[in-house]
Amino acid sequence: MAQDIMLYWGSGSPPCWKVMIALEEKQLQGYKHKLLSFDKKEHKGEEVKALNPRGQVPTLKHGDIVVNESFAACLYLENTFKSQGTRLIPDDPAEQALVYQRMFETENLQKKMYEVAFYEHYIPKEERLESALKRNKENLIAELKLWEGYLEKTGKGSFLAGKNFSMADVVAFPIVAYFPRFHCPKERCPRLMEYYEMLKDRPSIKASWPPHWLEKPEGPDTLKNL
Repeated sequence: MAQDIMLYWGSGSPPCWKVMIALEEKQLQGYKHKLLSFDKKEHKGEEVKALNPRGQVPTLKHGDIVVNESFAACLYLENTFKSQGTRLIPDDPAEQALVYQRMFETENLQKKMYEVAFYEHYIPKEERLESALKRNKENLIAELKLWEGYLEKTGKGSFLAGKNFSMADVVAFPIVAYFPRFHCPKERCPRLMEYYEMLKDRPSIKASWPPHWLEKPEGPDTLKNL
C-alpha cells in the first residue's frame, strides 16, 4: 500500500510536514517521496506541475489519485486507511466537530505567525513599515491567547481536541514548532510550549522532522520581541 504513494515535499513547510506526520501515524512508512528545494524553485518544475498546476507542495499521488491541498491529503489518508494506525478523526459527533474546528483554525495561527516571522522575507524593503509589523505582532499575540485558552480548557497533558491525539494535532504541531525555533518568549505562550515539549518526541513527529532543522536546530530570532 505505502509503495503506491508518492509525496513531493519541501523541508520545513508546515503543509508538507502535516501530511508526513499523517503518513507516519497511519503506518504508511516506506512511501515514495521526493524532497524538493524551495530555493531552487524545484516545486515549480514540470514534474510537479504535471500533477499540481499551482506548482505547490505537498503533492500526494496514490495510484491514479492526486491530492494537492494538505488538509485534503490528510483527510484522504485518514479515510482511505481508517482501520490502520492511529485513528485521527473520532466517530463521536461532538469530538469530531472539535477536531475539525481546531484543524481549520490552524490556518489563522499559521498566517499570523508568518506575517511576523517572515515579514522581511515577504515584504520588499521599500514597503516595510514599523506600524504594519507592530500591528502584525498584536494580531499574533491575540491569536496566541486564543490557543492558550484552548489548551487551558482541555487541561494539562491533553491534546488540542481532548485526551487523544487527533488530526488537530497532526496539522497544528508543524506550526507550533516554529515558535521555539524562532525564539518566541516562553512566557508569551507557556501552554503551547508545554504542548510542544509533550509532542516533539512522538515517533511520527521525530520521523518526519525537517532535515534542515536537524542540521541547524535554531532559526532566526524574528519572534524574539513578540
